[in-house]
Amino acid sequence: MATTPCGLSLVVLRNVPLFSGLDDVELEKLSKVSGRKRVERGASVVRAGDSTDSLYILLSGRAKVTNTDEDGREIILAWLGPSEFFGEMGLIDGSPRSANVVAAEPCELLFLSKESLQRCLQDNFQVTQKLMKTLVLRLREADRKIESLALLDVYGRVARLLLDMSEVVDGRRIIKKKMSKQDMAKMIGASREMVSKVMRDLELSGYIRIENDLTVIPGA
Repeated sequence: MATTPCGLSLVVLRNVPLFSGLDDVELEKLSKVSGRKRVERGASVVRAGDSTDSLYILLSGRAKVTNTDEDGREIILAWLGPSEFFGEMGLIDGSPRSANVVAAEPCELLFLSKESLQRCLQDNFQVTQKLMKTLVLRLREADRKIESLALLDVYGRVARLLLDMSEVVDGRRIIKKKMSKQDMAKMIGASREMVSKVMRDLELSGYIRIENDLTVIPGA
């Protein structure tokens, strides 16, 4: 894991949605107390139980948020892409890291120390609002996942995951992000074999269609 010296350009910071409302003066202050970090695929960015000392924002690459169940099996809690951030909860309540974050591909990250983030939140209410909105969205998403695990069978959980992963492009709902059956299973609490069976059934029934490595959801 390589860390570059602190200090980021205003262009980089201005392109981070969390800081998009700041003027150049505030961005300049932030650039002096922030840094950039590069991690290779498979490397841990943070580990559950570690003390929380920084907020991380993905500039490029993808990462997965994971934990383990009672039997030591990996559970994927979420996927993170460019402009998404993590590590904010421990900075707010002082608790240790609650999950692991692992680079699923080479990643470049921006990081802010606890003191720098707190100063930024105190001085810029718009950043505080965006942080609060993201926390609320994550709580709602967690509620939906708990509901899915409690009320839906594996078919329903796979269908909901596919819809959550999809986006509308040129009037069609497609899934661009590639995810292995094993990773899908880890997200919905099922076996890889069962996920593969459900995907085959959905394709045979016409609910999904595979086109050039893209999954298309007709009529969604």
